[in-house]
Amino acid sequence: MIRVLIADDQGMVRSGFSILLNAQPDIQVVGEAVDGKEAVRRAAELRPDVVLMDVRMPVMDGLAATRVVTAGEDAPKVLVLTTFDLDDYVYEALRAGASGFLLKDASASELAEAVRVVARGDALLAPAVTRRLIAEFARMGAPRGPDGRRAEGLTERESEVLGLVARGMSNAEIAAELVVAEQTVKTHVGRILMKLDLRDRTQAVVYAYETGLVRPGG
Repeated sequence: MIRVLIADDQGMVRSGFSILLNAQPDIQVVGEAVDGKEAVRRAAELRPDVVLMDVRMPVMDGLAATRVVTAGEDAPKVLVLTTFDLDDYVYEALRAGASGFLLKDASASELAEAVRVVARGDALLAPAVTRRLIAEFARMGAPRGPDGRRAEGLTERESEVLGLVARGMSNAEIAAELVVAEQTVKTHVGRILMKLDLRDRTQAVVYAYETGLVRPGG
């Protein structure tokens, strides 16, 4: 059973998401929070697997709350709730430790699957969000880290896989691109995360752009 905490200052959003998620046989909403500060407290108390975190909340916003919630050991995964007019927050939410993004108008099936994806340790970056993330890196200009086609410690194939992950491709799409088995890609991704001490694919995307391994438009 996947245990979920919902943090949003809008009661209708919390209620709606609770009803949709509790209808799933493998998901249980264990609590709600009306602001970021309460989200931090409730996450510590309830130890959920996933926190649905709104960005704009009173007392403490979702970005600050995400940083605190994801800082400890065995921290829950954070799935940021967003709307298209909140895309300015995408990059900062990733830096704060979010594992993915979910649009507030998502369907019941999309909501449930997003929770499952994040709970099992994968990242959820929809193509639209990935495009906006890339645009943000383009706006920022030069990479923050050393430029180069291979990240330190990675093999040539692992660097290639990381580059494709950074472009928003799934394991299946990467397998088709490289003409290898999907399980092989999964193994490569696991090794990349371990070597670079990254939590998930989302952090890998940020790393790839910040180090210059991948460049916007490249």
